[in-house]
Amino acid sequence: MIHLSQIGSYFLMLREVFKKPTKWRIMKTLILKEIDELVYSSLGIIIFISFFIGAVVTIQTALNLSNPLIPKNLIGFATRQSVILEFAPTFVSIIMAGKVGSYITSSIGTMRVTEQIDALEVMGVNALNYLVFPKIIAMLFYPFAIAISMYVGIFGGWLAGVFGGFLTSADFITGLTLDFIPFHIAYAFIKTLIFAMIIATVPSFHGFYMKGGALEVGKASTTSFVWTSVVIIILNYILTQLLLG
Repeated sequence: MIHLSQIGSYFLMLREVFKKPTKWRIMKTLILKEIDELVYSSLGIIIFISFFIGAVVTIQTALNLSNPLIPKNLIGFATRQSVILEFAPTFVSIIMAGKVGSYITSSIGTMRVTEQIDALEVMGVNALNYLVFPKIIAMLFYPFAIAISMYVGIFGGWLAGVFGGFLTSADFITGLTLDFIPFHIAYAFIKTLIFAMIIATVPSFHGFYMKGGALEVGKASTTSFVWTSVVIIILNYILTQLLLG
């Protein structure tokens, strides 16, 4: 029952986020700050992870396709499908749930502990709109980061495949274009936008409604990461069934 209560509180929080908006002059500055902290500062880790994931997928596929009757271009095909459909949108989002989600929970949780949120509410500011809305808008730019992740992942696969001697560049590029379905890109970005909303709001919920002191901020960060990851994985299954099933 406690989980049902929390789900209800989460949706009530979302409703409050869009009520009584903060002045645009202030909100614009907050949004730009959040874009820098949540998306731009995460590009380094996204590029690093994507490159090596693409490389590992290519090497593992190449080592498993040992039958000489199987064409080498299937390595490029498997890399493209793995990176675009799953690794870039889902795996990177779970990493972001740890990096960005923990930051959001700890920053809002610290404001709760130090009574800064209470001060905002006393001043007549809608604290949820002031704190959470800029994060939601900033995370709308998250699909751009995933687009970079896709490109870097496939490039890493090409580099590992060609320079590792598993296949030629021509074979890899032929595999990349083999049976390409444009909707798969749209599917990946639809997933990414929904995951972005989850990464922005679930950690905010855990930070905003936490109780206690500094120790509880750390616990709230851990809890928010676990629940954000669980929600992303469940939604990944549902969205895959709805969009590709």
